Amino acid sequence: MASRRKSQRLKPPALRRGDTVGIVAPASYFKRDDFEAGCKALREMGYNPVYDGSIFERDLYFAGSAERRARELQDMFLRDDVKAILCARGGYGANYLLQTLDLKAIAANPKIFMGYSDLTSLLTYIFDSIGLVAFHGPMVAKDFYRPDGIDVSSWQAAVDGRENWVLNFAADSGVKPLAQGSAEGLLYGGCLSMLAESLGTPYEIQTEDTILFIEDLAAKPYQVDRMLMHLKLAGKLAGVSGIVFGEMLDCVSAPNQGFTLEELVMRVIGDLNVPVAYGLKSGHVSRENITLPMGVRVSLSVGSSAVSLEFLEAAVTQGH
Repeated sequence: MASRRKSQRLKPPALRRGDTVGIVAPASYFKRDDFEAGCKALREMGYNPVYDGSIFERDLYFAGSAERRARELQDMFLRDDVKAILCARGGYGANYLLQTLDLKAIAANPKIFMGYSDLTSLLTYIFDSIGLVAFHGPMVAKDFYRPDGIDVSSWQAAVDGRENWVLNFAADSGVKPLAQGSAEGLLYGGCLSMLAESLGTPYEIQTEDTILFIEDLAAKPYQVDRMLMHLKLAGKLAGVSGIVFGEMLDCVSAPNQGFTLEELVMRVIGDLNVPVAYGLKSGHVSRENITLPMGVRVSLSVGSSAVSLEFLEAAVTQGH
């Protein structure tokens, strides 16, 4: 795989009110009512959502066949009228598309591509292969349909192309400092399960010089431990400059398990001597999903009671 280190990073054009947004389902099928509510919310935000009628197909637990899902995604990158691509939901199945993507065509038609969970495999592969900044953020049938589903300020900053914007988290924000310090690097990562599953494949994650973002849902603490140790033993944590964990919803073994997940992760990564924060709501979250552009340079500052993540460059270009 060609490394982003050897090629210039690629940024998509900004998304504006009135623009057309393509909706795709590269993985699992979804609830149609939630999907339609999410499309309505996008229209209310000033966008024009479009999708292919085949998006409602179902094959086992997938949103149709792998061929359908790959064609749908590729076509959205090629459509001149589509300015950004949002995923309906995650689930499972995006890895079926990795071998079929036409990366040259995607590089020639760069667009905002956003999702999380199972879509981590596509986000990291596209960035690692062609340097296209990817977006870890809300999905149509999982977040947009809910009144409190998205964090509007980070969405706008990411897709509008704001420079030097900051996510500040005070002591009452739910974001906790686990290891103090400051660091810079490329923001990178996503769902822990998918990051670990990439190891040993041609699509293995590239974590050097990154602020690594890690999140997951309903993984037992020992499973989180095991996946973090897998990344560590594979050398994927050795080159990171800092680590930020997500909300880690429902990652418990029992209500009174006698330890916290924060304690567990620090047993694994405490010897890395990098700043570590915990609780940033992006991906699988309880509410207000934060949009994180992956592949842009950021500065992480973890103090004794507050955390900040500053985006040192715009995620998109102002061309249209």
